[in-house]
Amino acid sequence: MAPRSDSQTLATGSSVSDGSDQSSIDPIFHLLRLLPFSFLRPPRLRLKIPSFTLPSPMTVYALILLTYFLVVSGFVYDVIVEPPGIGSTQDPVTGTVRPVVFMSGRVNGQYIIEGLSSGFMFVLGGIGIVMLDLALDKNRAKSVKASYATAGISSIVIAYVMSMLFVRIKIPGYLH
Repeated sequence: MAPRSDSQTLATGSSVSDGSDQSSIDPIFHLLRLLPFSFLRPPRLRLKIPSFTLPSPMTVYALILLTYFLVVSGFVYDVIVEPPGIGSTQDPVTGTVRPVVFMSGRVNGQYIIEGLSSGFMFVLGGIGIVMLDLALDKNRAKSVKASYATAGISSIVIAYVMSMLFVRIKIPGYLH
């Protein structure tokens, strides 16, 4: 903003100065404001606004699906608690050590593989629903629509059956 002269101030009739006026009572402020610009000149910057292109819908869908997988599989829990990747139990008869994927009987705990496999089943069911939606497209050939419908229904059924199996392993005696 250009500085106002005294004649402009008197012509407008306003003698009250705002904070952006050049004249100030404090001489140190005046020196700090004028002294650097007496020998320095600010550069002329020719900055362009960066142009961002929107990601494709498939990229957004893939990122949302990946985020959904990480949240559902308990990634935050795995980072905070740091459980083992897989458990082990000793067979009482033979004494051999067997790997265990599910923490049976503990609802509040999980192994890393348990969370990832459960999250994969939920994502598989979600992809099955997307395939069923693609099967309803009127512009596709009938064989492609039938393939999408078959793959979608089978994905949903597999995800449901496996998720219920995981629940029965995790919580013995549940829904019996």
